[in-house]
Amino acid sequence: MSRTIQVTFDAHDPAAQSRFWAQALGYRIPGPPGVELSEGADPFQAWGAFLTRIGVPEEQHSSRSAIEDPDGAGPRVFFQQVPEGKVAKNRVHLDVRAAPGLDGDERMAALEAECERLVGLGARRLRRVEPAPPMEAGFIVMADPEDNEFCLD
Repeated sequence: MSRTIQVTFDAHDPAAQSRFWAQALGYRIPGPPGVELSEGADPFQAWGAFLTRIGVPEEQHSSRSAIEDPDGAGPRVFFQQVPEGKVAKNRVHLDVRAAPGLDGDERMAALEAECERLVGLGARRLRRVEPAPPMEAGFIVMADPEDNEFCLD
């Protein structure tokens, strides 16, 4: 029997991380249980009102956040606030499939364009790995706004 997964990130600022990753992946920030968000509504305002209504202290309102694939195909991504900073390279990372079906120069051009878009959202470019067929198609290593490494693949 297969299982679904949720990817969880430790974070200093879960809301900022969810905003970045929602834009990076084309995901959405869901509203609270039982709340249908109208087009353009701020999910964080809805969550604040919901959490206040159920008695969660205001200082805990930004301790968690999540994003979801609007098509329901990808895993939910959850961000939880932790006090400690990142101390080493990630042992697990995301590969963002930004150039499916492309090869060579066309693939690398698509990865570069996506890299530029993500840098504009707050990511940082770390390095580019050139294609080396047959084992390597080429990719770009990046870091999100809290320095979690990920690859554009």
